[in-house]
Amino acid sequence: MSIVRITTVTMCSKEVADASALSYAAKAANEFPSAEQLIGIRAEGNKTMAVSIYESQEAMDKADAARDKRMVNPDIVSMESIIGTVTLNHTN
Repeated sequence: MSIVRITTVTMCSKEVADASALSYAAKAANEFPSAEQLIGIRAEGNKTMAVSIYESQEAMDKADAARDKRMVNPDIVSMESIIGTVTLNHTN
């Protein structure tokens, strides 16, 4: 079973969240090559979300350095991550 990390980030402003979402969309595939699937979500207000699916815990661990680098951002007000096991990953 795959491992998923869902991260919600609150930025200091809507404009910064907009820029962060664009940056993630442009760079995430190269920053997180061990991910099976990456989903960026521009949530309402000053929030963004990312859903990252990995083949294994080891594959997710490989992404930690890139994740840490992205999260060292003075514009981040708060961040919350949830890690779990993927029980459904359906696409049409």
